[in-house]
Amino acid sequence: MSQFVNKLTHTRVNYWLEPVVDTALACVLLADAIRRHVPAQVAALIFLAGLFAFSFMEYVVHRWVFHGPLQAFARGHAAHHGEPRGYDALPFFVPALVLAAAIGLCALWMPAPDAWVLASGSALGYVAYGICHFAIHHRRFRHPWLRGWAARHHIHHCHPERNYGVTSALWDALLGTRYVRLRSHSSASARNAGDTSTR
Repeated sequence: MSQFVNKLTHTRVNYWLEPVVDTALACVLLADAIRRHVPAQVAALIFLAGLFAFSFMEYVVHRWVFHGPLQAFARGHAAHHGEPRGYDALPFFVPALVLAAAIGLCALWMPAPDAWVLASGSALGYVAYGICHFAIHHRRFRHPWLRGWAARHHIHHCHPERNYGVTSALWDALLGTRYVRLRSHSSASARNAGDTSTR
């Protein structure tokens, strides 16, 4: 069984089945919450909270799981660093199982339909992460902002202890792992030499 799962994690089918399953799950959860009359404004706020929560989960998992002491995850992620254009991904059913567990925990302290909305926001955040990650490694962007966004993640492949966020740089900035290019001594000296202002 473990050999089958290991082979599955390297296939295109698994890679693309994951966002399909997670999008379908998010839509079902959201539709059922709306059917149960969660007010639209409340649903919108909870959905955004789910997206925000996912951005933190993305950072935590990337930094402390994929680059952490759990060898099964670290080895799989190292394969991605070795071949960024490959199709290595978690088994397509794992994110759905994690989401189901999260719904169960959230339903302990909030109404179940609200927990479904929160989970749908997180699930679609995960789908956006997967699509963004694929685009970063498989596309060449022309727009300067998009090039800068993609470059921020490519820096992580050169400096694995920096820039863990793929969809957002927020948590890297807040937690001190954002890559900051140091100005070279010679360029700083040249600028100072050209500065004729009085101090």
